[in-house]
Amino acid sequence: MTVRTRVAPSPTGDPHVGTAYVALFNYCFARKHGGQFILRIEDTDQVRSSAESEAAILNALRWVGLTWDEGPDVGGASGPYRQSERTALYQAHAQELLDAGHAFRCFLTEEELAALRAEHQATGRRTALDSPYAALTRAESDALVAEGRPFVIRMRVPREGTCTIQDGLRGTIEIPWDQVDLQVLLKSDGFPTYHLANVVDDHHMGITHVMRGEEWISSAPKHQLLYQYFGWEMPALIHLPLLRNPDKSKLSKRKNPTSILYYERMGFLPEALLNYLGRMAWSMPDESEKFDLATMVEHFDLDRISLGGPVFDVDKLSWLNGKWIREDLSDEALAARIGEWAFQPDRVRALIPLLRPRLDRLSDAVGIGGFFFQGLLDVTAEQLAHKVLTPDQVRQALTWTSWALDAERAWERPAIEAVLRGMSARLELKLRDFLAPFFIAIAGRPSATPLFETMAILGRDLTRARLRQAVDALGGVSGKEEKRWRKEFDAGAEAAAEE
Repeated sequence: MTVRTRVAPSPTGDPHVGTAYVALFNYCFARKHGGQFILRIEDTDQVRSSAESEAAILNALRWVGLTWDEGPDVGGASGPYRQSERTALYQAHAQELLDAGHAFRCFLTEEELAALRAEHQATGRRTALDSPYAALTRAESDALVAEGRPFVIRMRVPREGTCTIQDGLRGTIEIPWDQVDLQVLLKSDGFPTYHLANVVDDHHMGITHVMRGEEWISSAPKHQLLYQYFGWEMPALIHLPLLRNPDKSKLSKRKNPTSILYYERMGFLPEALLNYLGRMAWSMPDESEKFDLATMVEHFDLDRISLGGPVFDVDKLSWLNGKWIREDLSDEALAARIGEWAFQPDRVRALIPLLRPRLDRLSDAVGIGGFFFQGLLDVTAEQLAHKVLTPDQVRQALTWTSWALDAERAWERPAIEAVLRGMSARLELKLRDFLAPFFIAIAGRPSATPLFETMAILGRDLTRARLRQAVDALGGVSGKEEKRWRKEFDAGAEAAAEE
């Protein structure tokens, strides 16, 4: 048997370090066993998926040093490698399950489904939600289709007994069937959900080992049942431990920078970042902390994976990155790396329209635009002090705006300007007063290049990090305060959406 593993990112945002972490372990396992590593794009979410996000993910994974044998950019015998290009295959398999009685059409509207969920929750039941349409005969279901009623296709799931899952790291896992959802397999628009597409693709692409995050353990019964329904052999399952914030919560962008682009922009070496991700849940036989990709492949063994929640500590990553810089780069190599990092032609070119009107000498560019070439800034509470706004108002403005920017899909000047102007109005603050702390947070000074264009060039990740750093300089946001603010923020967002 030829080992075949895969990573299947969803192109709905910035390239996540968690994607690189899972990809690294799949890569090492495949290479250790002389197998193949496949990259597949799971773009079934047609609303949020974008070509820009896909390109960023591919570029980021290449930047850290990973390559793949098959994928949307390199081709292969099992293509296409974008799920949006395989829709007919999923629809055919959904129809097969429907014809065999392993799935049913569900005609619940969004309102009916919400009411059913509320009723289920009110009763305190801990079992999965059922659908009244599961009991329809095929003739009754066909009649509703003939009436033009929209529907989704859901899988049938046993309601008695226990599902037994074998995990390569955790052994036997048992999950009661009554806790497993009647999963939607095909949405009303004809696109599959992750669960159907994942199983169909893994089978047709010959995946032998599925290595993914432990958050997917609860979905394993659905996937195992689908393999049984289709009569296919299921790949071996290996659920990797989740990356954690220092407070042990799941790694999230609200508490830690999670985008690979952030670490590239901050000046981390790709080999150091990959090394650090390898250390997250695995250790070398000699316990050495610094190793390259080839060495990890050589010594890779599932028995050396630890199930304890690995903590992603940026300070520890910085220490390891420093070792790589000092121990592995000659003076010439370090000079080249600094030049490549700081003066990428496209990045510098984007600054020219902002710098040109302000330059009398070339050397002025350093004073005017030096903050573009920095990572985080040393911003203090004194710098953020405002003659009109209180520190609490500044903290709220920076925090709420950061949340609003997180929800903004397009990271472009018009969208950024709209968010900041909208938040200024929502908080009932004059725009000039509102924007003042943003200049300090973003540029480290009360006046700089145009703010909206500057944020667009810096990028979502570095902008978010600088806003968070400014909030921390003012004392941060307590858990209780964040909960209250989040409730108020969400309520305001819903009200604005209804207007």
